[in-house]
Amino acid sequence: EVQVVESGGGLVQPGGSLTLSCTVSGFTFDDLSIGWFRQAPGKERVPIFCIGNGDGATHSANSVKGRFTISSDNAKHTVYLQMNSLKADDTAVYYCAADSTGLGSALAGGFDDYWGQGTQVAVSS
Repeated sequence: EVQVVESGGGLVQPGGSLTLSCTVSGFTFDDLSIGWFRQAPGKERVPIFCIGNGDGATHSANSVKGRFTISSDNAKHTVYLQMNSLKADDTAVYYCAADSTGLGSALAGGFDDYWGQGTQVAVSS
């Protein structure tokens, strides 16, 4: 069975950094598109940073450009979201999703294949 597990959330002060990890098992990792989404309190879930493991194509939200980066370690079946210069507005539950199609198709279809349980990130002084 396919399993998606996020980790690395926690409390951090504004301006700080945090790294989230998403590990996927039960599927050929190199064939997957992986997406990070977040849902702030009272807000809609939105895509933040996504990567197609097959070709390395990425998609990122304007709100995180220049502050967040995404990377993939195929040997560990893990995608990392490095978050720098964190702001209070970054406070949210962060979700990892996996899709068996290419990145464009995955985004168009809403990453509807597999989802993790979410990990909470709180940015506060």
